[in-house]
Amino acid sequence: MIEVSAPGKLYIAGEYAVVEAGHPAIIVAVDQFVTVSMNEAKRNGSIQSGQYSDLPVRWTRKKGELVLDIRDNPFHYILAAIRLTEKYALEHETTLRFFDLKVTSELDSSNGRKYGLGSSGAVTVATVKALNEFYQLNLDRLTIFKLAALAHHEVASNGSCGDIAASCYGGWLAFSTFDHDWLAEVYAQHSVAELVAMDWPQLSIQPLQAPKDLRLLIGWTGSPASTSDLVDQVHHSREQQQQRYTQFLADSKACVEKMIEGFRQNNIKQIQQMIRKNRHLLQELTSITGVVIETPALKQLCDLAEENEGAAKSSGAGGGDCGIVITSQKSGILPLMSTWENADITPLPLHVYFSEKRKD
Repeated sequence: MIEVSAPGKLYIAGEYAVVEAGHPAIIVAVDQFVTVSMNEAKRNGSIQSGQYSDLPVRWTRKKGELVLDIRDNPFHYILAAIRLTEKYALEHETTLRFFDLKVTSELDSSNGRKYGLGSSGAVTVATVKALNEFYQLNLDRLTIFKLAALAHHEVASNGSCGDIAASCYGGWLAFSTFDHDWLAEVYAQHSVAELVAMDWPQLSIQPLQAPKDLRLLIGWTGSPASTSDLVDQVHHSREQQQQRYTQFLADSKACVEKMIEGFRQNNIKQIQQMIRKNRHLLQELTSITGVVIETPALKQLCDLAEENEGAAKSSGAGGGDCGIVITSQKSGILPLMSTWENADITPLPLHVYFSEKRKD
C-alpha cells in the first residue's frame, strides 16, 4: 500500500493581494495533514473520503479517461489531480493501472467544520504525491506543485495556489503566484509535460528561516468561511474602486517585502510591525470593497493578542476561520490562551511543519 500526506497551511501576510501575479505572501505549513492511501485494483477503482461520505465512489476508464459511475460527485480536486498526473504519466510512456484511493483529513474539527487550513490544496498535493509513487514518476517538488496547480486551474479555482506551495514545500515560505492569464492562454496549446517544463511567469517559491525566538500562535473563531466566495466578492467590488485597489496592492507588496526582510535579518520586531501594518491594510480593503474580512470574533482575537504583547491579524480570506499571532518566546503565552478560551476562541495546538527535503 502507498500512503502519503500533505500538510495544511496558514497565511501569515499578503492575503488577497497574492492572487495577483508577482504580489508576495508569507505562508506557513502546519502539522495537520491530509493523507491519501492507494492500493492497486483490478477492472475498476474507487475513491473514498471521510470528508464527504464513508461510501467509496467507483470509477472505471473509457478511452483512457477516468469515469465515475455517478454524475454528481464531491471529488473535483482529486479527480483533476488524477487526470492531470495520469496525462503526464502517459506522456512519459507509463502504463495506467487501476487503484483504490482513500482520503483521511486532520484539517477539519471533530464535527466536520473546516479550520481554514487549506484542505483542497493539501488533498490535491497528496493525490499527486501518491500517484507519483504509484507510477514511480520521480517528480520533484516544483513539478508536483505545477501538476496540483493545473488541477486547481481545471476546477476553475480563483485562488493563488499558495496553499499548494505550502503543502508541497513545508515550513515558512515567501510565495508569489504565477500569471494566471498566461496559463489560461497556453493551457490548451501544450501537453501536460510541456506545461510543467515551462518557466511560469512571476512564480516564486522561496523558503524562509524564522527567527529562533519567534512563536506562532493560532486561534480559531469557530466560524468557517469560504475563501473562494470572499475572493469573488473582493474581485467584483474592486472594479468600482480600481485606483484604491491598485494602491492596496502596492502597499501590500511593500509590507510583505519588509516582513520578508525581517525574517532574513532575524528581526522579530520588524515582523510584528508588518503584521500590524498588514492587518490595517486588510481593514482598508474592507473599506474599499465592503467585504468583511475581520469579523467581530477575529477583531476580539487580535485585540486580546495585542493586549498580551502579540502582533495579530486574520489569516487567509478572513470572514471567520483563524487568526494568527506573532510573539516571542519571552512573551506570556498562557495568559493569552486563557483570555481566548474565555472569549470562546479556540487555541489550535498547531506547529510549523518542515518537510524532510526542501531544496529540490
